[in-house]
Amino acid sequence: MKSPFVSDLKPNQVITTTFLVHGKDVRQKKSGEPYLSLLLGDRTGDVDAKMWDNVAEVMETFERDDFVKVKGLLQIFQNRLQLTIHKMSRVLDGDVDFADYFPASERDPAEMFAELRGIVAGIDNPHLRGLLDAFMDDEPLARMYRTAPAAKQVHHAFLGGLIEHVLSLCSLARMMATHYNYIDIDLLLTGVILHDVGKVAELTYDRSFGYSSEGQLIGHIAIGLRFLHEKLQRLPDFPPKLRVLVEHMILSHHGELEFGSPKLPQFPEALLLHHLDNLDSKMECMRALVAKDRLVEGCWTAYNASLERSVLKKAKYLEVEPAVPAPIAAPSQLAPSPERETRAEPAPQPTPVAQAAGSLFAEKLGQAWRKGS
Repeated sequence: MKSPFVSDLKPNQVITTTFLVHGKDVRQKKSGEPYLSLLLGDRTGDVDAKMWDNVAEVMETFERDDFVKVKGLLQIFQNRLQLTIHKMSRVLDGDVDFADYFPASERDPAEMFAELRGIVAGIDNPHLRGLLDAFMDDEPLARMYRTAPAAKQVHHAFLGGLIEHVLSLCSLARMMATHYNYIDIDLLLTGVILHDVGKVAELTYDRSFGYSSEGQLIGHIAIGLRFLHEKLQRLPDFPPKLRVLVEHMILSHHGELEFGSPKLPQFPEALLLHHLDNLDSKMECMRALVAKDRLVEGCWTAYNASLERSVLKKAKYLEVEPAVPAPIAAPSQLAPSPERETRAEPAPQPTPVAQAAGSLFAEKLGQAWRKGS
């Protein structure tokens, strides 16, 4: 097993380890000489890296998605860990364990798939259950469904992320159906299981996570509809109106036209699917952002574009004990001290007589004042 992982890195540490190259950029110093700006990673996260010297010797020997062995010094730069590389060389695929470099669900994929099949077996509607079985029985498709991430970066961006996300949504759907008793739980679960099925072909995940050409050209919603129609061709007795409802749930699950939904959700199960999908993705995005934040100091993560905010690192925030002010002594307890700065008593306000003292007007005013008293 590789060591150390990104999650083990500490400042002012010299390390020698192997990484997967997530990003490579050749830039120029002010002198005109090249330097390398890299994003290196493993299954626990990634780290910014710079190579300033002897760059010409290595910059053509590796590319993005290659494995490299590096030796360098970890330092803090702009509140982030940054690795200054002293030596680097490419490593062949056969010399590494791929499991060390690709983030994956902590749950076993086969176990999650068995759980999902149990959920499908519990669906009462025979047409919906038969449709879902057609997907589950397609072994090449099922293998991708067990393996695919749910997204490239935003949420559940790890191997097995798609099925983990779907199982989470199944639990949420069952809870919501007990509250909203008019919900058709069979239809809602079908939408949950199929809403992102197109991501198995939209995303690439054999090395780093990215988009396939098909994914960039038509996206997972259109791919998912195609998969649906292929399965329905083998189910001639599937009710046409029920087919339209399933199609609509796939088409509308992003919820808003500006977020890529061709249609807005237009019946309760479709609307609930959208909100549960959005909730689960946002919660996972927050969890992962805090877990992998690379800022060294402070209780806040870096700004996240998908969430449009920074997130409080709650555990770190609660570790900081607020300063407790010293109790203020009662006036009687304060002893005079030469070190204590004393405050002068306010001078009595002068009477109108005193204000005008030293003039003829003052004398007459004083007589009137005494007479009034």
